[in-house]
Amino acid sequence: MTNKRNTVLYTGVTNDLKIRTYQHKEKLVEGFTKKHKITKLVYYEVFDNIKNGILREKQIK
Repeated sequence: MTNKRNTVLYTGVTNDLKIRTYQHKEKLVEGFTKKHKITKLVYYEVFDNIKNGILREKQIK
């Protein structure tokens, strides 16, 4: 995810992308995403196993 100007990148893992995206857009999540106004989903990947998702997130970061 990123902000309106595409100047900040946020990566994360979730089991419900629709709800998590909504939480960020409505600024319901305290911390980095709220501070930097992260509201725009630009890319996602789907994994069958959460461990593989977490490993991929670490590669991106």
